[in-house]
Amino acid sequence: MVTGASSGIGAAAARLFAREGAAVTLMARRTGALNELVEEIRAEGGQADAVTGDVTSPDDVLRAVDHTVAVFGSLDGAFNNAGWGAIGTRLHETDDAVYNRILDVNVRGVWNCLKAQIPVMLRQASGGSVVNTSSTAGLFATGAVSPYVAAKHAVLGLTRAAAAEYGAEGIRVNALMVGSTRTELMEQAMQDVPQLEEAAVARAIQSRLADPVEVARAAAWLLSDQASFVTGGAVPVDGGCSAV
Repeated sequence: MVTGASSGIGAAAARLFAREGAAVTLMARRTGALNELVEEIRAEGGQADAVTGDVTSPDDVLRAVDHTVAVFGSLDGAFNNAGWGAIGTRLHETDDAVYNRILDVNVRGVWNCLKAQIPVMLRQASGGSVVNTSSTAGLFATGAVSPYVAAKHAVLGLTRAAAAEYGAEGIRVNALMVGSTRTELMEQAMQDVPQLEEAAVARAIQSRLADPVEVARAAAWLLSDQASFVTGGAVPVDGGCSAV
């Protein structure tokens, strides 16, 4: 199950997971984009289905989880990737509506996903693996708006708590600490704020933005049995910006 799957990191992950042999359920709000991606994956010989929904709605998330089990028989891995942010506004100038939306999507969305996914994994003898998308903003202030920094710190906290609570029952939970990535949303933000790309590139040791598939590869590894002794982790995919 991949949330935020209609574009960016989520879409790259859905393609990669399918090519690696996973059957994937794609969840996002944009029905048209989801259906196009499902058709693309199926045309390449992969298995995919889609559920239109919003991660801020517990009912939508539960419907996606139930759909995954009904269609594919189990829920072995989940990439809780949906997120939303804003730039360029200081704390005292940030509208409450922006704060609420950022916390709802980034924190409540992960919370809703974990609450729906974990019971299914507990019923499976094989357990399962979950990867939540956090950010370098979950480690330190990055210049993003304060609610986004707070939200991504919270995602890391939820990840560690869930890993501790369910590790003995065969469920691994990890977070990706993602740096600036050349997604559609980031491209739009860089058009709106021309100096944003220069600042993002300057923070990374590798002096560039990530390609979405580079983040997807890290998620694929954490979800796989190759990462069987990794849980509660905060894995950086940030070109080294958290190292300096």
